[in-house]
Amino acid sequence: MTDHDIGIDYGMGITNRDANFHYGVISQHEVLQSWADSSEAIYPDPETCETCEGTGNAPFAIDANGRNNDGELCPDCNGEGTIIDENSEPMRFEYTVDGYQCFQSSDDSDIFITKSPYFTYCKYCSPCAPGAGDIMASNPAGIMTYCFGHDWFEDGKAPYPVYDCTNGLPVLP
Repeated sequence: MTDHDIGIDYGMGITNRDANFHYGVISQHEVLQSWADSSEAIYPDPETCETCEGTGNAPFAIDANGRNNDGELCPDCNGEGTIIDENSEPMRFEYTVDGYQCFQSSDDSDIFITKSPYFTYCKYCSPCAPGAGDIMASNPAGIMTYCFGHDWFEDGKAPYPVYDCTNGLPVLP
């Protein structure tokens, strides 16, 4: 294997990339503490309460004009008008701060970085993510791929070279 072995672009130049950079893929285990501290869980949309039909008012306290005389809340949704399944699992996790746009599906351990202030050179992640870059497979002859900066790693240094997207210069830890 040579430095020029960057893999195959199964995305054919159009998938998992924007005009300048390929999307980065990294296992959550590489940045687990930072990801757990920073990402936000995204849950399914709540369902409209069928008991009060989304009004939040107790259905048995509604008068002929559709008003709640007693001011009582619906016992099924506690006046919220929607039902959130307390046992539901997140659909995904997201981080959209500091110039980053990243997400992780709840059934996948990989994080996709679709926007970042930083990039690195690496091999393709294909065929698992056609056109994206495997940022842990650093390769100086590889593709320009969005990545996490040094501060995402426990020792304060990324295990790959980090470059600034605005000027292409190396970013030191």
